[in-house]
Amino acid sequence: MSSLKGKDILHGNQFSKKEIETIIKTASEFEKELKKKDSLTLLRGKILATLFFEPSTRTRLSFEAAMQRLGGGVISMGSVESSSVAKGETLTDTAQTVAQYADVIVIRHPRMGSAKEVADAVSIPVINAGDGAGQHPTQALLDLYTIRKELGTLKNLSITLVGDLKNGRTVHALVEVLSHFGVRFYFVSPDLLRMPEEVAVRMKEKGCEVIETDDLVMAASKSDLVYMTRIQKERFADLSEYEKVKGSYIIDREFLDRLKKKITILHPLPRVDEIHPEVDSYPGAAYFRQMRNGVFVRMALLAMILGKR
Repeated sequence: MSSLKGKDILHGNQFSKKEIETIIKTASEFEKELKKKDSLTLLRGKILATLFFEPSTRTRLSFEAAMQRLGGGVISMGSVESSSVAKGETLTDTAQTVAQYADVIVIRHPRMGSAKEVADAVSIPVINAGDGAGQHPTQALLDLYTIRKELGTLKNLSITLVGDLKNGRTVHALVEVLSHFGVRFYFVSPDLLRMPEEVAVRMKEKGCEVIETDDLVMAASKSDLVYMTRIQKERFADLSEYEKVKGSYIIDREFLDRLKKKITILHPLPRVDEIHPEVDSYPGAAYFRQMRNGVFVRMALLAMILGKR
């Protein structure tokens, strides 16, 4: 039986290497199964509840698609304005209400620690789909799955992470799961948006080499993969600070020509201007393949959490 049965998925550091490898293996099995048939019956009778207090396209739709591909059902709170939250209901009361109707909750919320708050309040499993500038563990797992598919391995890679490393919950979770595989990290950002010091220190303590720089060309030229992120305007209390750093790093054809090597490019999306659309046809541009992989990985997680794999 899965070691994840009944567990919450809250943080990138909660997974053992063995669990990560099992999730990747299970996701691969589901990907193969969906090539034979459009949907399965593994989670028939089970219900997923989605509570999204922040906008989402890929995460929400891929979770809902994953549950439905497994034969389960989905219920949604809808917009905040159309729910009892608009009447002043607390997050924990909302969660305890939803837990009466569902078997698992997926939550996105602007406050760090909110997913754990919900997990502590209910008896069913809770999956963190992003808690402010905190964590996004399922994104990290689908990123790993994508890296393995694109590069054939997760071991001893050099990976450049670019952009808003301070507020980027995707990169905060990604480095945690990658740390099991002997990765060399290049952290590329404006000084204002550097990776939190405690994260960089923890990676070094785990035996990963960490190079912090503002030179994207140098880092990318020494890397197997570039993980691009958006400068997140919504995380800035002072928009004048955002204006100083927006557009700091852009990948376009000119940039790729300067590298003089093929490189794999990932992005959790949405993008603004940090990857030019002309890059979409580049063979190493894997961000749309990355997006599709989210369904397989989230299928694996849902099946494992609910004790069916």
